[in-house]
Amino acid sequence: MAKNPRRRAELLDAALRVLAGQGARGLTFRAVDAEAGVPAGTASNYFAGRDDLLNQAGGHIYVRLAPDPEQAAEALSGASTKEHLADLMRWIAGRMAENRTVYLALLELRLEATRRPELRATLTERIREDLEANAAGHAASGMPGGRTEVVLLYLAVNGLVVELLTLPGVLDGERAPDELIGMMVDRLVP
Repeated sequence: MAKNPRRRAELLDAALRVLAGQGARGLTFRAVDAEAGVPAGTASNYFAGRDDLLNQAGGHIYVRLAPDPEQAAEALSGASTKEHLADLMRWIAGRMAENRTVYLALLELRLEATRRPELRATLTERIREDLEANAAGHAASGMPGGRTEVVLLYLAVNGLVVELLTLPGVLDGERAPDELIGMMVDRLVP
């Protein structure tokens, strides 16, 4: 297997774009090579097979979704109020929407994980780590609510983002997403 970490990351980025654009069925070495603009056969030098490519793409998702540490620290700093928590949830939802391709690729990987135990284990571990980090960060920040509220907000914001990225017309005529997030925080957090 080839060892160039920069090229591997470029191929994984291309794999995420293929997943978002064509779905898991469209994820082939040939499609990844074409999306990355590299010679045919390059991806097969970096990944042992399609399962390996899917698993590594699943791990790479959070490399791409990880916020800049300074931005994250800024988003977590400030008053520990429900309004600050709502602003934080808006920031998180905004980041997910800004990274539309990566988030759609994650949704494709989640669906594929229902059929691939190794991918399911990779995603479960990574998403569980993210949820634990969110709960710990919430507790350390002194914001209102506890672990249960973090889990509820995680579920609510993820559901909202899925609607906005996949079927935005479902929410036509409803309140604006930022307003909905404020209502979620108001109703879910004591």
